Amino acid sequence: MAGVDIRVVKRELRDGFKKARRALAADDQARRDSQILQRLLQLPEYREAELVLTYVSTAIEVDTRALIEQALRDGKRVAVPRCTPGKIDMKFYLIRGLDELEPGAFGVLEPNPGRSRELRRYDHSVCILPGLGFDLQGYRLGYGKGYYDRFLSRYSGKNVGVCYNICLKTLLPHGRYDKMVDVLVTEKFVKRFPAAEEHR
Repeated sequence: MAGVDIRVVKRELRDGFKKARRALAADDQARRDSQILQRLLQLPEYREAELVLTYVSTAIEVDTRALIEQALRDGKRVAVPRCTPGKIDMKFYLIRGLDELEPGAFGVLEPNPGRSRELRRYDHSVCILPGLGFDLQGYRLGYGKGYYDRFLSRYSGKNVGVCYNICLKTLLPHGRYDKMVDVLVTEKFVKRFPAAEEHR
């Protein structure tokens, strides 16, 4: 639409998604988290992966702590991101448990490079993606920092977006370089996007 500032539109969408998430009662959010986790664990992308790349959830995000613990019990390697100070870049580090994490950039729990080993290869992996919102075309709206966009530009493995149904839109604004997710998981459904493979 002519005259519309896409940055303003995205900011308003982000604010709306955050407000909807904060309005969730704790028990309701926990129930949704559990339903999403159960759907995620049944995905062939997860079951066949030897390595799980995942964000470490904050209070308003789909929980990934239970996922991390389950993946480790399943004998998978687990790696979580650490933001590079002063750069829009992040590196993944292998962890053996949640106790290896410490508060890092933006107050998010991150691995300590002194205790965890940096991941160099992403073979046989699946990446679990955060997002404030997703649309039914497979596009995500992040926090606007660009960390995951940059990472996804060089990651060729399968990726799975996780999201509450209240944070879904039919169509979100996106640019020509934005990447679709391969799979979207909510508490109500799993949706696949075959076209994502074509856009790698």
